[in-house]
Amino acid sequence: MSAAVFQEHYRLPAGILTLAVHGAFFALLYLGFTWQTTPPAMMSVELWQSLPEEIVVPSEAASPSPAQTVEEAAPPEKVLVPDIALPDKKKVEARPEAKKPAKQQVAKPVEAVVPKPDTAIADREAAKERAEMEKAAQEQAAREQALLEQAARERAEKEAATGRIVDEHKAKIMAKIRRNIVMPANVPDDARAEFSVTLLPGGAVLEAKLLKASGNAAYDSAVERAILKSDPLPLPPDVSLFNKFRQLKLVFRPTE
Repeated sequence: MSAAVFQEHYRLPAGILTLAVHGAFFALLYLGFTWQTTPPAMMSVELWQSLPEEIVVPSEAASPSPAQTVEEAAPPEKVLVPDIALPDKKKVEARPEAKKPAKQQVAKPVEAVVPKPDTAIADREAAKERAEMEKAAQEQAAREQALLEQAARERAEKEAATGRIVDEHKAKIMAKIRRNIVMPANVPDDARAEFSVTLLPGGAVLEAKLLKASGNAAYDSAVERAILKSDPLPLPPDVSLFNKFRQLKLVFRPTE
């Protein structure tokens, strides 16, 4: 009777202990499976133009095991990274890709397409241009003819004026010489004496030469003396007309 009571007294604690042990075992199995199937942690990397001599890289924190639940995590280890100059990310991205040289295309000559003009219109335009050119040529010829005629009129007027001046002064010379002629006796009325008179600028008589005698020597001598006595002879004030008076041919008659 006492043995049965003793066994019943310890049956409840033994059952609780068994359940506790099995619970702890299943908890360890679950935690161990979860720790093994945990995915690896991601690591972020930054690019630097120049790296420091030492970089402290924290070690990946290990998942706590059942035996390390109370212990503190180990301090991060120092990892020495070699000083390697990395290329500048911006420069690498900004560098353009090498372009392949484009093939040079030889330009082919393009034949110009000239539209054919309307023959009738072209003929009318050509005729119009010819008519305008002919009209312009006629007008130019008319202007030139008018200028020539005007120049001829002016020249004739100038020559006429010069002739009038020459005739006027020749008459003055003849009148002055006649006034100085001493008429000899018995000179026929049809006597005619012709002289060549050479003058100097200003009217001075250089020479009086008998070209054709009158047949009366006394009359010829009287005329010659009268020419030399009339020195100087009257000349126009315009010196440009002296060539008209340099060599004069004068004719004398007793009845004049």
